[in-house]
Amino acid sequence: MAKIQRALLSVSDKTGLVPLAQALIHAGVDLISTGGTAKALREAGLKVTDLSAYTGFPEMMDGRVKTLHPKIHGGLLYIRGNEKHEAAAKSHQIEPIDLVVVNLYPFEETVARPGVTLPEAIENIDIGGPSMLRSAAKNHESVTVVVDPEDYADVAGQISETGGTTPALRRKLAAKVFARTATYDAAIASHLARAFEPTASTSLPSALSLHAPRAQALRYGENPHQAAALYGRFHEYFQQLHGKELSYNNILDLTAAASLMTEFAQDVPTLAILKHTNPCGVGQGTDLRAAWDRAFATDKQAPFGGIIAVNRPLDAACAEAIAEIFSEVIIAPDFHADTLALLQKKKNLRLLKVLKNPLDAGTWDVRSAGADSFLLQERDLRKTGADNLKIVTRRQPTAEELEAMLFGWRIVKHVKSNAIVYVGAGRTLGIGAGQMSRVDASRIAVWKAGEAGLPLKGSVVCSDAFFPFPDGLIAAAEAGATAAVQPGGSVRDAGVIAAADERNLAMAFTGVRHFRH
Repeated sequence: MAKIQRALLSVSDKTGLVPLAQALIHAGVDLISTGGTAKALREAGLKVTDLSAYTGFPEMMDGRVKTLHPKIHGGLLYIRGNEKHEAAAKSHQIEPIDLVVVNLYPFEETVARPGVTLPEAIENIDIGGPSMLRSAAKNHESVTVVVDPEDYADVAGQISETGGTTPALRRKLAAKVFARTATYDAAIASHLARAFEPTASTSLPSALSLHAPRAQALRYGENPHQAAALYGRFHEYFQQLHGKELSYNNILDLTAAASLMTEFAQDVPTLAILKHTNPCGVGQGTDLRAAWDRAFATDKQAPFGGIIAVNRPLDAACAEAIAEIFSEVIIAPDFHADTLALLQKKKNLRLLKVLKNPLDAGTWDVRSAGADSFLLQERDLRKTGADNLKIVTRRQPTAEELEAMLFGWRIVKHVKSNAIVYVGAGRTLGIGAGQMSRVDASRIAVWKAGEAGLPLKGSVVCSDAFFPFPDGLIAAAEAGATAAVQPGGSVRDAGVIAAADERNLAMAFTGVRHFRH
């Protein structure tokens, strides 16, 4: 194992920098560093050589040119033991650099800030950092390269014990470097494509680059025989406060629940219960306990082992009611202290705090299409208000029916197609999800309401897509619905409207379909 004699440190994130440098100096390693990194090391009382002194070439152009120098890249890239390389290094007075510790300008964090300008984004494109990382990673048989502070302890430990690092560690770190630079370049390409294209808000990229660090290993996937892991920045949006590790299915369900909650402002207490990503009950009330009673009343069987989401900090009164049944996950913007104390008694219950609006993660949905292919689409973020409704029947909806239409339309958008939802004032009454026929979805919703003992007389029926024939609307009217909301757009709209008029239903068209597969 070759002894590490010289290290180059240049980091944007100073986390763990000083302890690592102390370990290196204790092992007899000479340190070379740049600007802010050198300053941090000197302030800690450590000896360091400025990069400009090492290369004999000053940093210039606001730091844009500093590490792009033959003494740096030659010292990283030349193959130790290769006669030609060794001779070239000696001829040009190039010394070996055995360890590189670099992390990059915070491009992703910069462009995630609201209102960031294009010049700000461009100034945070790192050039020298990725170049050094790639040079060192390419020559990993001789050079140790570190891009993640999480790896400092392993590197410092091996150097402290043996003076060098093992080939296995160097290979692992080199692979990590190329994954990081690929992610970094993909983020830059994606941001600039949106910034430079005239229709940046809606245009699709000419190439799709998918790179995300593994955030968490999962016990298994949808089923125990399937391996799975979580990738990306999930933990920037959700913080787990209690319970077992999240499963693959938990993550699918809770992200669906969090997405549904974005439809409801915190001024009206709202609670939703989901199972297999489908809402099985949504309620509103004067407080979360009242909202729970309404949501749970929709279906008292499906919520067992379900996901519960609320749109305001969860209080103890609501938590006590929830605790009476078994739930997998509860998601909230926050939890009152007494609520946490109560729910943490249930060891199998996961509690998650929403740190940031999940819709802030971007405007695109990506799904696998098999055969190494992917589908990319804009997220379904369309909001519908009263001004967006077109009343197409002779009878206008009452104020109560109009309010129920808007409430139900926000929910049916999150139910798998074909989807039918019956609602009353601030509550779901029956939900039919994921059926091959819209009539079947309606029948299931009616049956569910009957099972729950919730009369549908005076209800509003919501359909995620148009009624292709009058039969679906007629079935809803026979079940007791007095109003309907649907996208419209069928070649048979006139027949559906006529069926509504014959039964004195008020019906609104939204002009927007919300299929969900």
